[in-house]
Amino acid sequence: MSATSKGEKIAGLKVTPDKYVPHRYAGASGDFNPIHIDAEFAKMVGLPGAILHGLYVMGLVAKAATDEAGGDPRALKRLSVQFRGMSYPEQEIEVAGEVIEADGSDVTFDLVAIQNDNQVIRNATADVSYG
Repeated sequence: MSATSKGEKIAGLKVTPDKYVPHRYAGASGDFNPIHIDAEFAKMVGLPGAILHGLYVMGLVAKAATDEAGGDPRALKRLSVQFRGMSYPEQEIEVAGEVIEADGSDVTFDLVAIQNDNQVIRNATADVSYG
């Protein structure tokens, strides 16, 4: 059942990206910044290791909203996020949210992406239109 009433929680999603996700995402996006694909380089510049692409995590937020609207990517009309932290491969990311506005078939969700109690994306809003 899809959330369509103000205050209603969405199903959300949980994903544990494997250690090769940054490499696959780099190939798909063209973003080969070594902080994402070379753990040693990432450590040399002060990071604990290779980090996930922020846009990959934003994609998870978009997927959670789209799934809630029935799975058709055309249902997502607008997405806005605030990047607030780094995320890492091989650690679960949970996307959760709730309805903040509903007007017939048009619904707005407030979403957050969390990894290890760290809100890596917050204050995200997604406008979807139920078919």
